[in-house]
Amino acid sequence: MYDSVIFDHDGVLTTLVELSVLREATWETFETLGVSNPDPDHVERLVIHVVPEDVRAVADTYDLDPETLFRTRDELASAAQCEAIDAGHKTPYDDFDSVRRIDAPMGIVSNNQQATIDHVVETMDVTDLFPTAYGREPSMTSLQRKKPDPYYIERAMDDLGVDSPLYVGDSDSDIVAAHAAGVDSAFIRRGHRRDHTPSPDPTHEIAGLDDLLTLDGVPVLDSTEVAR
Repeated sequence: MYDSVIFDHDGVLTTLVELSVLREATWETFETLGVSNPDPDHVERLVIHVVPEDVRAVADTYDLDPETLFRTRDELASAAQCEAIDAGHKTPYDDFDSVRRIDAPMGIVSNNQQATIDHVVETMDVTDLFPTAYGREPSMTSLQRKKPDPYYIERAMDDLGVDSPLYVGDSDSDIVAAHAAGVDSAFIRRGHRRDHTPSPDPTHEIAGLDDLLTLDGVPVLDSTEVAR
């Protein structure tokens, strides 16, 4: 029996933000730091799937401090996503309310910024539903701790006081992080993952959050009960 369920955020609980939003925020990062005409390839390297080596290499090209470059990038990307949330362009999936029937502690662990996750949780008014909700702090150190590293999953487990959660994600890094933390994983096949073959193999594969309620080991409230 799972003693909790921990979720990734983007593409699992809420829809993905348009990539153009993040790309525009990255261009704004260079402008904010006084770089008026950056190489488009350098901009692209800082849009998604950012690694420390890329930040350092790009920062060195423009004589910028890597920490300052990354912090500015993260803060502007978060602000842009929060605006998208407020404008209704990034919303909970239609099956989100299914998680309210899960009769176990729940948390969020995302590679998105902590400020973005905080805004989502507050806007959706689900702080009580997810007492633990981790994103990344805007620092280079967070790039080494993000999934596929299990660091934030393990912190969430400690916070919730649990030993055997199910981790629900939509990417290979989610599965790897869950396995590294020694816990089971569920790969959710949203539309953007329709043709993806997850690697390594997840413990479960689900089509949506409704399917969580049918998995062996997930504690579920009776449909007549008020979940939360």
